Amino acid sequence: MKLFTTFAANLCFLCVNRKHCSYFCIMNAIENIRKLFPALEQEMNGKKLVYLDNAATSQKPLPVIGLIERMNSGINANVHRAMYRLSDETTALYEGAREEVRKFINAPERENVIFTSGTTASINLVATCFCERYVNEGDVIVITADSHHSNIVPWQLACGRKGAHVRILPLKDNGEWDMDQLQDMIDRRVRLVAATQISNVLGLINPLDELILTAHRHDIPVLVDGAQGVVHMPVDVQEMDCDFYAFSGHKIYGATGTGILYGKKKWLEEMPPYMGGGDMVGTVTFERTTYAPLPLKYEAGTPDFIGASSFKPALEFVGNIREGETGKEVARSEKEITEYMRRALREIDGCILYGDAENKIPLFSFNVEGCHAGDIAQLLDKMGIAVRSGMMCAEPVMTRFGTTSMVRASFAPYNTLQEAQYLIDCLKKAVKMLR
Repeated sequence: MKLFTTFAANLCFLCVNRKHCSYFCIMNAIENIRKLFPALEQEMNGKKLVYLDNAATSQKPLPVIGLIERMNSGINANVHRAMYRLSDETTALYEGAREEVRKFINAPERENVIFTSGTTASINLVATCFCERYVNEGDVIVITADSHHSNIVPWQLACGRKGAHVRILPLKDNGEWDMDQLQDMIDRRVRLVAATQISNVLGLINPLDELILTAHRHDIPVLVDGAQGVVHMPVDVQEMDCDFYAFSGHKIYGATGTGILYGKKKWLEEMPPYMGGGDMVGTVTFERTTYAPLPLKYEAGTPDFIGASSFKPALEFVGNIREGETGKEVARSEKEITEYMRRALREIDGCILYGDAENKIPLFSFNVEGCHAGDIAQLLDKMGIAVRSGMMCAEPVMTRFGTTSMVRASFAPYNTLQEAQYLIDCLKKAVKMLR
């Protein structure tokens, strides 16, 4: 709490006894956000780090680091199962984080919120348990063509076990969903639609409202892969009316190996458990086992209670930088970076930007003719810039656009326009060296 008080003071130190934040205070918002991230002060190859791989993993702010250190060094005991104070304190932090998640995505009840090890685990849970309960031979699961492997392979595995099939909603040339084809794809055999809110390759905000409405007209549930979406935009699962929503902690300033599955109680109560073990049971005999009520039914074994607890300070941080004058400055900064990057990449001879549309977050995947993506990434690393290259765990997207690799630069609120400009300058140098 002290760290957040200090943060608020840093953001508004000029506002004491004033009715409105000054322009200078607003302009300093991004720099004050950066002060909470010690990792950004590192040097790489003699250059100050410019970290632009946020779509893979974000850096951690001091409130998250502080909680993890405090729990590792003291508040460390198994949750739910003991009658001593240390366990009670750990359980309070763990369940407090669940409540913070519930509020952050506006889930109706804490029972809707399941802790997992990440988006991948959340989708695998639904693919396994939903298909076990509701999918039969000849049935269909629809997925979107911009999916990460984590929203492809689990459905292939589950459908393979059940004799069902995966059907793909295709992409237009600019990376947007081809919504004209959706209606024709929905028939009586479709059991679920699994859709990407924002692609980790294309960075486009997809029309979920239209997709969910279309699916629900046919009484078909929808799972949303929100790994990128929850980071860049407010999420209200009740307003969205999705049936499942999955995201990861490590992409939204929390601990690695943590994730969330939101599910409507109707599905969570009817689906079978994902794994068996401790803490997910009611009673156990050698003849029969009953299961614990939600959410514990899907949380077998000792959880990563330290990592999961970090959701609370991580999401409090996100809420803080989305509100008031700070929120306005963050939104302005991200818009400025997005507009600059789209324009600057287009001006580089032979540069191809994938997902070049207006409904875009500050995430840019590209190639430059005559230059291998991996070579570009390595040269940028020599200049202190961390970007992603390769398939980004989305090989079908690469195939759709006729390539086997891309370079990706993904920005967070702590990144600046100056870093974007430095990236473009260094990219031009790299291209000159490679051609």
